[in-house]
Amino acid sequence: MKNLSLSILAIATLTLVSCGGTETKKAAPAASAVQASASKAISNAPVMSFDKGIHDFGVIQEGSRVETVFTFTNTGKSDLIIQDARGSCGCTVPEYPKNLPIAPGATGQIRVSFDSSNKPNLQQKTVTITTNTDTGRETIRIKAMVTADPVKQQQREAAQAARLQQNN
Repeated sequence: MKNLSLSILAIATLTLVSCGGTETKKAAPAASAVQASASKAISNAPVMSFDKGIHDFGVIQEGSRVETVFTFTNTGKSDLIIQDARGSCGCTVPEYPKNLPIAPGATGQIRVSFDSSNKPNLQQKTVTITTNTDTGRETIRIKAMVTADPVKQQQREAAQAARLQQNN
């Protein structure tokens, strides 16, 4: 009888301790999310809002150069300044209004060109924009399915076969 009482007491204690810990852990993230949301609402920093976050060129031929324009609006409360914009590789080149203040409510454009030379198959590239927003960095993306040039593809396959032959 004494063992049964101790067992019930131990189970009840474990249940209370484990339930109390779970409630505390669940409440903390909810509180921090509200706090983060409130701090963003109070911020006077500029906000860069794009008309699109990604542009798909579709299917293009290897060697072609294509470009698109990303339009953005400063939806924040202070001037937006773009310090830098860089493509993820040399084939992706952004043109942007460097260090020019963009007033709240005003719009601007970033022109992104892509050179598909020697880039067969699916290509996905990123442009990283350094700004004075709260995050400090914004990103836009482009993608394209590049149809290989038959002559260049034969050259690539011959070079790969030669490398394999050399390794054996």
